[in-house]
Amino acid sequence: MDYEAVIGLEIHAQLLTVSKMFCGCSTRFGAPPNQNTCPVCLGMPGVLPVLNRKAVEFALRMAIALHCRINHTCRFARKNYFYPDLPKGYQISQYELPLAEGGYLNIEVNQTKKRIGITRVHLEEDAGKLLHEGLSESDRKSYIDFNRCGIPLIEIVSEPEIKTLEEAYEYLTQIKTIVQYLGICSGNMEEGSLRCDANISIRPAGSSKFMTKTEVKNMNTFRGVQRALEYEIKRQAEVVEKGGAVERETRLWDAAQQVTIPMRGKEEEHDYRYFPEPDLVPLVIEEKWVEEVARSLPELPMAKRDRLVEQYGIPRYDANILTQSPQLADYYEECVRYYHNPKAVSNWIMVEVLRKLKEDNIDIEQCPLTPKALAELISLIDQGTISGKIAKEVFEEMYRSQRTAPEIVEQGGLVQITDEEEIRQVVSRVVESNPKQLEQYRSGRTRVFGYFMGQVMKATQGKANPQLVNKILKAVLDRS
Repeated sequence: MDYEAVIGLEIHAQLLTVSKMFCGCSTRFGAPPNQNTCPVCLGMPGVLPVLNRKAVEFALRMAIALHCRINHTCRFARKNYFYPDLPKGYQISQYELPLAEGGYLNIEVNQTKKRIGITRVHLEEDAGKLLHEGLSESDRKSYIDFNRCGIPLIEIVSEPEIKTLEEAYEYLTQIKTIVQYLGICSGNMEEGSLRCDANISIRPAGSSKFMTKTEVKNMNTFRGVQRALEYEIKRQAEVVEKGGAVERETRLWDAAQQVTIPMRGKEEEHDYRYFPEPDLVPLVIEEKWVEEVARSLPELPMAKRDRLVEQYGIPRYDANILTQSPQLADYYEECVRYYHNPKAVSNWIMVEVLRKLKEDNIDIEQCPLTPKALAELISLIDQGTISGKIAKEVFEEMYRSQRTAPEIVEQGGLVQITDEEEIRQVVSRVVESNPKQLEQYRSGRTRVFGYFMGQVMKATQGKANPQLVNKILKAVLDRS
């Protein structure tokens, strides 16, 4: 039987506020364990939470960007469960009256557009973090770091409308890009600032019935999400094919073994014993504030992609890559402002710049090559001062030394040879010294033309203008 997947994603994004959700403790990542704590976020008796206004503003930004309906009166609730990293024994979250509901996100997979519904966007506080060490039972120790406890989160819950691994990947990528454009979350899954849980079920292809779902946690990379979903879909199909029943449970993704493993039975909502948070009054959000936040939003990724295609005439594929982060898009546009050859700039960024950033494991903000410097290099190619081959060597030196392209070209004597007579002399010498290849060419084996091109470029150390070499070489070889 053919099955189709039904996937809903729950994404938690840590908000880039200076202080925590309900107290003044720092949210700085990487601080020594348990340094950024106080009686409020440690849940000491008698303390009272005070809501962080900036966290609400950041949540509003995301809700508006996802076209959600803002609930002008929303309320916090206590979500009760007991775990070592939750000192109060409950988490302050939102339940019946969340901040926002009923939005959507448009995605595009294989040139097919699809709208994924957003069930809700709500605020909550994060839990702490458990650290484990030791492999054997006798050596195993566990520690608790409460620094993360109380950090503001937004939870973005999708409708179960994602059907494929590619759609899940694109949806998650879009959410990450949006929070980065909005400046509300770093989007770093490895640091835990963006976390994704997936609810997965399968059903006979074409059916509209919802089947038993499992929840998968502990996916800390985008590819990890794809692989976990792929494994879980196959696992559920095998269970059903063997006559079994899929259990409603929470499973963990084991990246080392590339499998999901049972963690616990899936909690129902009543297991959490939600009730209104008695220490916080309902949150009333005025329409005026919503309008102010909406006006402050930057250009969002999809709109920026459309604009780059229209304004600069570049392919949508290029625009998709260049808008992966707001910083990369800004780098591209600044480079084009210095030298208006949008497609050449796009090619150099996508191929050379991103290659070097990947090699060095850095972001575009740390790129040692400024947009102005890259624009100067591209202009030298277009002016015929240097060849494309030489340009790549110059690029490597620019990246390494931060010297400008004109400096490197002048000091290295790398100016392209465009004198036709000089090139003709080199071509003649190369042809005369390769009589065997000349005979092959004139007998119809024209593939050796590339050999002659290579020899000419080698003789000129790559400085000869390739177009002129091609023209002159063809004329010499075809001479009877």
